[in-house]
Amino acid sequence: MINTHDFRPAPLIRHAQIQSVLATKSPRRRKWLRRGSRMESVSTHHMLDAGDGVRLTGWLSRQDDREPRGLVVLIHGWEGSHESTYLYSMACALHGAGYDVFRLNLRDHGGTHHLNREVFHSARIAEVLGAIRTVQVLAPAQPLFVVGFSLGGNFALRVGMHGPAAGVQPRLTIGICPSINPRATVEAIDNGSAMFRWYFMRKWRATVNAKAAAWPEYAAAAESYLRMQRLIDITARFAEEQTEYGALEPYLAAYTLAPEQIVGAASPLAIITAADDPVIPLGDFRGLDVRGALQAFEVTAHGGHCGFIENLDLESWAERRVLSLLDAAAR
Repeated sequence: MINTHDFRPAPLIRHAQIQSVLATKSPRRRKWLRRGSRMESVSTHHMLDAGDGVRLTGWLSRQDDREPRGLVVLIHGWEGSHESTYLYSMACALHGAGYDVFRLNLRDHGGTHHLNREVFHSARIAEVLGAIRTVQVLAPAQPLFVVGFSLGGNFALRVGMHGPAAGVQPRLTIGICPSINPRATVEAIDNGSAMFRWYFMRKWRATVNAKAAAWPEYAAAAESYLRMQRLIDITARFAEEQTEYGALEPYLAAYTLAPEQIVGAASPLAIITAADDPVIPLGDFRGLDVRGALQAFEVTAHGGHCGFIENLDLESWAERRVLSLLDAAAR
């Protein structure tokens, strides 16, 4: 593995749980606004035709006073959205550096439960590729980059793997703390910190209720899911009843990414993760190194889950590192 040594968070915020909380709950959005970030003021909402009648949404922030350096599509994690702190802050950093930025909402995320009858599941890569094709029409003739976080990092890596065959050719795709072994991620949530389990389950229950409110035919299934306590049991029931895979193992296999798949991708990839991530076990990356399509593989000692906060001013090492990778790829 490649160890990155230049990320040294302040001692007070070094703990993995603190880093992970700061990824989602810190006031970084307000700090960007106080700094005069124009990303929000130039954002426009878009309804995207993702193919087969599927509609996804997102927010495009263009450069209005200079030629853009490229288009970056950002993909949030499970139960996140275009407004998630980690993604919003990354978007501000990229826009401030001269990139057009599109913050994509996955199906049933960001208040879009009413748009598509069928429920979200993690193997729906075709509609993400379809949405990105539509985004490319909004910002043509620009080099494309894709950056995803956690489950969004898994989607992003699959965009890099399958995109060229579908008319999506990223110059570089970056997965930040990507969930490449979904069973391990689910088990880490079930068996790990009570705080993380409560956080993810609370957000998941809210989305189940929102889907049932938008589509009452899901009410009975929602009621049965909400009585369950373990995420692995919920996922098994869900895979049987709400996916085309019919069982847990083939469903998880559909979006598990093996090392040979990653290094054999059809376009360049990069991975950034933390050894102390409480949700994505470091062992998931065993067998990976910089070769083939994987142009950068960086593991920091600290950072938690999508944190990488350097200091008490809440500056992000991951934002600086992503910018460096994008700038090198753009050249």
